[in-house]
Amino acid sequence: MDLSQLNEKLTKLSSEIDIRKAKIEFIKENGLIPYVDRFEKTNSILEARTLAEGTKVKLAGRIIFRRIMGKFGFMKIQDVESSIQVSVGRNELDEESYDFYKKLVDVGDFVGVSGELYLTQTGEITVRAFEVKLLSKAMRPLPEKFHGLTDQEQKYRQRYLDLISNDESRKVMIGRSKTMTFIRKFLTENGFMEVETPILQSAVCGASAKPFFTKHNALNKMCNLRIAPETYLKQVIASGFDKVFELGKVFRNEGMDTQHLQEFTMCEWYASYWNFEDNIKFFQKFIRSLLMEILGTTTVEYEGHTLDFGKEWERVDYTAKMREILGFDFLEYENRDELVTAIEKTGLFKAEDFNGIKTCGGVIDYIYKRKIRVDLIQPTVLYNYPACLVPLARRNDSDKRIIDMFQVLAIGSELCKAYSELVDPIVQRETFEEQMKAKKAGDDEAMDIDEDFLLAMEHGMPPISGLGFGLDRLMVVMFNQPSVRDVVLFPLMK
Repeated sequence: MDLSQLNEKLTKLSSEIDIRKAKIEFIKENGLIPYVDRFEKTNSILEARTLAEGTKVKLAGRIIFRRIMGKFGFMKIQDVESSIQVSVGRNELDEESYDFYKKLVDVGDFVGVSGELYLTQTGEITVRAFEVKLLSKAMRPLPEKFHGLTDQEQKYRQRYLDLISNDESRKVMIGRSKTMTFIRKFLTENGFMEVETPILQSAVCGASAKPFFTKHNALNKMCNLRIAPETYLKQVIASGFDKVFELGKVFRNEGMDTQHLQEFTMCEWYASYWNFEDNIKFFQKFIRSLLMEILGTTTVEYEGHTLDFGKEWERVDYTAKMREILGFDFLEYENRDELVTAIEKTGLFKAEDFNGIKTCGGVIDYIYKRKIRVDLIQPTVLYNYPACLVPLARRNDSDKRIIDMFQVLAIGSELCKAYSELVDPIVQRETFEEQMKAKKAGDDEAMDIDEDFLLAMEHGMPPISGLGFGLDRLMVVMFNQPSVRDVVLFPLMK
């Protein structure tokens, strides 16, 4: 292999991509393979770092650093979990192999290394390479000087480069994977069965959200992407399954901000014979177990606050707090305009603040987000919600204007929503009809009448309590990230 001709050619090239293309071409012309089909590893890099000096290993990874000093040098290779230093010298490699490594291998390439472990004088675990095998040649260099991506949009668009260069991003994405594994393990060990429900649906139901629509050509009908799996999961409960859950994607065609994405991962579980108080206890147990498993602590640092999920969570009565803020019983109002007039008299808001909001529920929710939610820092259970907010929740036995519902909030972020489920088919149809009136009035987040769901309810459902939470938003809090985009591998970009 005559490298002199290659050296002469490379001196005429200025582009890093052209230089690497020339190396790839040279490797192929000399009968070698720049993209091999496999490499037999003995250990992952993380495992290798725990082994004794003198242990023979075969490791593989991407080169993220390289320094050559004549006939000796160091490189660092990395996989998703860890990195390790490799020493490469003329004493261990024959001349041709060392020249190949020195001239044809670059930062960014994937290599397989065979050698033995030892400690350098500074105490760093290192592989003394007896063989370096090029596994896959990178045509483009890594981000300059390996400082990583600084442009936020580029980080989202080229997440693979962000993960190569950013330890924090790798930690978050590994944590996300482990969290999903834990969720399934925890729920299964507590008697829940994982099921799957349709993503393509015929009725917009299960949450207050604007849907995505798509055409089903074979059936010649319009369908919507699910905004929640709720109504199907409750049909599974009606069939006799006591406890079920689903972990999957849902889609809501609404605004995008640091707390919302149009495509996100939702976990919902439903338990027969539970009420919402049972779910409060179970969610506390779940969160504490999750945090201990993933983070090793029940306290979380988020936006300068220390959130303590291990202590007893404060409870706040939503309806009582709203009455306290407004100074009157807002539940007495069923007409949106009359409610707005009453609120305006308090001096807290002006009528124009509610422009575009079509319903009493929308007005109440607007006030809640500005007067209650923002002040809830430590983990808090907010309960006793107005019935007009959720048509699928069970009405309270003492006051039908209130539903047996709760949310857990921290630092103003809603971490879950849960309630005792409405299983009375007569009341359910009435609430759906109210939703249709709201839709006709211009509320594009109102639900359809789901006749299939009502039919199942008419055949009988046991007492049920269900809970749902967005995995992305929970990850933001767990890993102290500024946006849900930072906990998703490939967020949709403009």
